[in-house]
Amino acid sequence: MPQTTTVASTTTPRRAWRALGVLLIGMFMSLLDATIVNVALPTIRTSLDASEATLSWIISGYALAFGLALIPAGRVGDRYGHKWVFFSGLALFTAASVACGLATDGTQLIVARVVQGLAAGIYLPAVTAYIQLLFTGRTRGRAFAIMGAVVGVSSALGPLIGGLLIEAFGDTNGWRLVFVVNLPIGIVALVAAAILLPTGSERQLPTGTERQLPTGTERQLPTGTERQLPTETENRRAAGGVDGLGLALLSGGLIAILVPLIEGQDQGWPAWTYVSLVGGVALIALFGAWEVAVAKRGRSPLVPPHLFSHPAFTGGVILALVYFAAFVSIFFTISILWQAGLGHTALESGIVSIPFAIGSIIGASQSGRLAAAIGRRVLVIGTAMVAVGLSALWLVLLLVTPGDVTHWDLLAPLLVAGTGSGLFIAPNAQFIIATVDRQEAGAASGVIGVMQRLGSAIGIAIIGSVFFGTLVLPTQGPPTADDLAIAFTHSATAALAVSAALAVVAFLLVFALPKRVGSGAPAGADRSGVSAR
Repeated sequence: MPQTTTVASTTTPRRAWRALGVLLIGMFMSLLDATIVNVALPTIRTSLDASEATLSWIISGYALAFGLALIPAGRVGDRYGHKWVFFSGLALFTAASVACGLATDGTQLIVARVVQGLAAGIYLPAVTAYIQLLFTGRTRGRAFAIMGAVVGVSSALGPLIGGLLIEAFGDTNGWRLVFVVNLPIGIVALVAAAILLPTGSERQLPTGTERQLPTGTERQLPTGTERQLPTETENRRAAGGVDGLGLALLSGGLIAILVPLIEGQDQGWPAWTYVSLVGGVALIALFGAWEVAVAKRGRSPLVPPHLFSHPAFTGGVILALVYFAAFVSIFFTISILWQAGLGHTALESGIVSIPFAIGSIIGASQSGRLAAAIGRRVLVIGTAMVAVGLSALWLVLLLVTPGDVTHWDLLAPLLVAGTGSGLFIAPNAQFIIATVDRQEAGAASGVIGVMQRLGSAIGIAIIGSVFFGTLVLPTQGPPTADDLAIAFTHSATAALAVSAALAVVAFLLVFALPKRVGSGAPAGADRSGVSAR
């Protein structure tokens, strides 16, 4: 009698959808906090007397810790179970959110934000892992589509929600509630996670949906409905622990690069900043050599070096980093300009982002259909629209008289950029993962997720350095409203020029990706642009 392998039918029990709802609450919180704080930066600056470098660290520190935690957390979840990794990370995130709201100075806030980002990176990999485990075939595609919508909405609505909170509760308390609002949501999500998320043998498929097929027939299932089961080698690697030294080298190198990028301008670029940059590059090179050595010994490296033997994958990874560096930073620039430079409220600053949010939702809703119909061209169109939109923003600030800029001037450029962003973010990971062999999809997905978060951190560091490095205020007497408008508009123009240039580079890098991907989503890939492991 032939051996049998358990696979799932297309029927999905209600408890899988309930579990997805819990997971997406956690994802919503983590991605909302990546953007909601942008509109709070000017009030944080005055409330805590924070430096320009502190403002950059509040954003970059969160993104860096987020990215560095993704791969190790995914490995730990594979080994010990995703439920309690998700629960622990969400609990830490909720506690860190409260700590952010209670911070009394910039240093405390930075530390709490780093812990918050670390916690988000710990629990987010469980979202994609559970979707892979609980759903199959077209239902899995629907689950990923829902997740993609949550990603777009949470990221885009962050500035508006932040503005509403600050408007309702004032500058002093409003920015604190931007963080503390996570407490009740987090408590509800923790209770729901404890009750609704499956535990135990998580690689077993949902009860009542199993059927038996002879071994060797799984690959004969129709495309898009097969259950990609892990091989014994993959299971051993998943249980092989975390590459601790590799993680330390990567973290050290990135921190050594980010510190001078953020602090250098504020301190006048002393000699240590250049030493730190060189040292950071050296640590990254050492990390690469170490990963090669780990792979040669048959152990599980943090980042599998053989992935980069695919030139198209290397280009796609650079694309992920450059794209996120380009678009995430624009809200940082606009929020500071709108409030500190032009004297608008936090709510008005949040309202400015609405066209981008609407465009993101429209683009994301159509991206799956367009990707299936026209392939890579959906990414070409998306990145082209982002490049055009950001270039138009730059031209508006360059040509309109400082102080006369209104949200109507930014509406069309932000709508175009937002629509392009929605078209790109939802399917981009799927196309990048298609550049590697199918059995490498899980590892590739993890690398992409890390590069997206690191792109956000590096983008904010560079843009913050450009923005504050070009900010020149009168030295005699307090600056007038016109002085502030001129100075901040000039700095915002310079910062947006860099963002637009990065968007153009991202557009060019899209052509490194394959023209089409298979009809089934690669294993380990999600359709949102946020990768799990």
